[in-house]
Amino acid sequence: MSPPTNRTWFSSFTSNLQSLLLLTQSFGNATSPTLQCSPEALSQFLPNDSQSTITYATSVAQNGTWFKPSPAFPTPNSGLPELCAVAINVVSSPTSSYNFGLFLPTEWNTRFLTSGNGGFGGGINWNDMGTSALSGFVGLSTDTGHLSTSGDASWALNNPETQTDWGYRAMHGSIVLGKAITEGYYGKKISYSYYSACSTGGRQGLKEVQMFPDDFDGVVAAAPAWWTSRLQPWSLQVGLWNLPVTSPTHIPSTLFPIIATEVMRQCDPQDGVVDGIIQSPFSCQFIPSTLLCTPSQNTSTCLTAPQLKTLYKFYHDWTDSDNNVLFPSYPLGSESQSPFLLNTDSSIPSSYGTSWISSMVLNLSASTSSSYNWSSPSLWNVSTVHLGDALNPGNANADDFDISPFAKRGGKLIHYHGLADGLIPATSSLYFYNQVMATLVPSSKVPASSFYKFYLVPGMLHCSGSVGDAPWYINGGGQAFSLGDTVTGVPGFDDSRNGGGARFDVLKAVMRWVEDGIEPEELVATKWVDDDVTKEVRRQRKICPYPESAVWDGEGDVDMEGSWKCKSLF
Repeated sequence: MSPPTNRTWFSSFTSNLQSLLLLTQSFGNATSPTLQCSPEALSQFLPNDSQSTITYATSVAQNGTWFKPSPAFPTPNSGLPELCAVAINVVSSPTSSYNFGLFLPTEWNTRFLTSGNGGFGGGINWNDMGTSALSGFVGLSTDTGHLSTSGDASWALNNPETQTDWGYRAMHGSIVLGKAITEGYYGKKISYSYYSACSTGGRQGLKEVQMFPDDFDGVVAAAPAWWTSRLQPWSLQVGLWNLPVTSPTHIPSTLFPIIATEVMRQCDPQDGVVDGIIQSPFSCQFIPSTLLCTPSQNTSTCLTAPQLKTLYKFYHDWTDSDNNVLFPSYPLGSESQSPFLLNTDSSIPSSYGTSWISSMVLNLSASTSSSYNWSSPSLWNVSTVHLGDALNPGNANADDFDISPFAKRGGKLIHYHGLADGLIPATSSLYFYNQVMATLVPSSKVPASSFYKFYLVPGMLHCSGSVGDAPWYINGGGQAFSLGDTVTGVPGFDDSRNGGGARFDVLKAVMRWVEDGIEPEELVATKWVDDDVTKEVRRQRKICPYPESAVWDGEGDVDMEGSWKCKSLF
């Protein structure tokens, strides 16, 4: 092999130096606090209107543990860096208030990183904040004004002000105050502000982009529940399609692995590689009749004709009597999580649908809601869906598709969704993307690709994990903590040889885009053996910006990301 030319050497040196500088900017040049970690010291940075109060400010020692459990976040943080843990209560109306937390690390990288919530859950997400602090960020999260598990919206009953806190107010208000406390504590301006979260957290991120475009420089929104007024009724409807459990149309949970195996058998080879990953479910020509029971076959291993009709509904858009789309369908390959919403072995639909309809739309009392006949057409019908649209409880829908103000102030948005997500179908994110394109492209307000990237991740489940051995980890919202409370970044792929980790780490990708103007193209998802970062990498795969998809080069190892190229679907 001939030696590199001077130009080649210089280009390589420059690229590596640029990556090293990014890494240094991300985790070096730390700033230390100038004030004590105490309510007295921090209260001076709150407004003088007595509507906000420092609940506590507590020092946490190096390698310390923090545990303030809530129904939504019951897991402690351990192995933390030295930091100041702060909680603030804010009165948002005469009948409501919310709380938010801050982790202020002693060694601060001058950046501010906000985390989100899940479902209807209320609680401060100390877990993601701990991950942020380990990487030098100030971490922030809000409880959105209540405490509950993710599937419980009973707190919203006849409580419109708390609904508003949940919808957007608590997030924005927490960010404004959190930034003021941060800058006061360190005596220095925040250099950049970021957001990264999934599910309802993804919705919160998109809502921030739309309503408060100045809050963040970069946003990573994953599997967003952006269309709440349609997503939650759909969660109810898909359950009703599979009920009652005594109906011949009912598909029990025991059959979904069989359905998933057949979908994989048919759809996996159609992308040119048999590797246990459905690369492009939308192009798969699936023949469901192959699941149909023969006269002599045991019905525990196949589907009857009535069950097949139910399965058909799952894979087709929910429409009204005039064939207007109410909500998009499950993609092929999402079967492993489908039972979560279908409540396959329960007599009632998922609480994500029933709780939202009863507590936010119809305002039913708890006793009435528990006995509500959800299958009655006179009580549950399309008019209920449209009522939810009109009310838009909490103004939660993130459906303002003109996000050009965020672009004009320099903001960058990365949006991704797992194609095997069985809780929020990836088709809803595809719908969002198409609506943004339809809004921005004809107006020529701003080229969408200059600030907005959308990625579909083959095999990824809801927010984290995957079907089989599909690579899924890109350090998105909540992903690091799901692998261990001291996991940060992408272990083994954070160094300068890998672009400072920006190809493998979606948070670093948006940071490099914001801070260095380097636009992300493909990302690389990673899968470790047993999802254990101390073990070897099982496989990696390029994740391409839509409308591109990764295609095998026909020669290399299919488990190596270098064997895949991004190619346009159209």
